[in-house]
Amino acid sequence: MAVDGNWNIVMSTPMGERKASLTLKNAGGTLTGTLGADGNSTEIFDGTTSGDDVAWKTSVTNPMPLTLAFTGKVSGDAISGEMGIGPMGSFPFTGTRA
Repeated sequence: MAVDGNWNIVMSTPMGERKASLTLKNAGGTLTGTLGADGNSTEIFDGTTSGDDVAWKTSVTNPMPLTLAFTGKVSGDAISGEMGIGPMGSFPFTGTRA
């Protein structure tokens, strides 16, 4: 699996579609990187990879303080999955390699 690199993702949220940039690096099953949106960037944490499966969390402050929990799958130059927003439920995200 080649998750390493830069991704352009689109998250479907209760407030409409949100675009973000994602940088990921896999080191022995541990996933690190950053998520950037609206001029802000934040480190991801609790990142893991297993085969084509990926998972990570990130904390955001806009539009309100939240922890987003992503789970997804990489397929070539595409990534997709679900983004959990705590009590608000889960919403899909999709992306392509930048």
